Amino acid sequence: MTPLKLSLVLVGYGNVARRFVQMLDESRLELARLNIDVVIAGVVTRRRGSAFAEDGLDPATLEHSLQPSATLSTPETCTFISDALAHLRRQHFVVPILVETTTLDVQTGEPAISHVRAALGAGADVITANKGPVAIAYRSLVDEAAQDERVFLFEGAVMDGLPVFNLVRETMPAVEVTGFRGVVNSTTNSMLTSMERGESFDAALARMQAAGVAEADPSLDIDGWDAAAKAAALANVWLGAGTTPAGVRREGIDASTGARARDAIARGRRLKLVAHGSGRQADARVAVELQELELDDPLAILDGQANALEIHTRPLGRVVITQRDGGLEKTAYALLSDLITVARRHRVRTRPA
Repeated sequence: MTPLKLSLVLVGYGNVARRFVQMLDESRLELARLNIDVVIAGVVTRRRGSAFAEDGLDPATLEHSLQPSATLSTPETCTFISDALAHLRRQHFVVPILVETTTLDVQTGEPAISHVRAALGAGADVITANKGPVAIAYRSLVDEAAQDERVFLFEGAVMDGLPVFNLVRETMPAVEVTGFRGVVNSTTNSMLTSMERGESFDAALARMQAAGVAEADPSLDIDGWDAAAKAAALANVWLGAGTTPAGVRREGIDASTGARARDAIARGRRLKLVAHGSGRQADARVAVELQELELDDPLAILDGQANALEIHTRPLGRVVITQRDGGLEKTAYALLSDLITVARRHRVRTRPA
């Protein structure tokens, strides 16, 4: 059987994208076993320019092909995406795919939403690790993808590489998700664990920043925005909520939270920042808030950077999936997992009747 050729255009080339490129090389034997041939045909970044080669760029020299340049505007980036993917689509037996790994703008979801739309408009499939598109424009993007039988996947948007969306979509046929609750932000969970043990808020945050877990501007994490974006994404996909991060009732952590966490421990409970949602469509209720949990609660046992999600379903009841450690390698794996899902769908679509 002829290998299925996947030609990728990467938008964004930060830590996650670089680790993804490395992972493609590390997974070459498994990809060959699956009869998949992957080439990186293009890369575009906001500040380091772009590169394109129909037959594929050399991953070993890809870094050097990108040099500091004038900042590309969103329309310029979208033009590159559209032109590159449309060119690839005209090639025989090639599946063009956008891999989107730009940073989150929690208010607008841009420029990631525009990147996704440009790719779908060019007839390409899309995988992204950015929460913005699914947290802010999920329904419209899914509808746009469906018009041309394109695939829009986003496993890396919530809980790194843990198969949250895949778990429901691929392994729970005919199951209805009625709600969810989870600890979905590694920075705040690690800080809460440290503050329970007496560390100050400032010291715990500085340690997270030094470890590269929290950004230099940590407000997305500590103000609850990251968790709100993930909650919105889960609610949009599973509950049909049509919400955005701004529509999620939100609480974060601050210097006063340490005393609350230690008080909870003294009373045999644990304080956690919990994202949760229930209800359907316009009646969906989604929030991120500090909650005191019983010690045997599956969310209460989480220490450090561990995350977990409890999915409420009919008829399976409550299903809990836990990730004991996160990080960019797991997010890169989510991209790889989505890439293989795209390949499998194309195999089914082109299979002779």
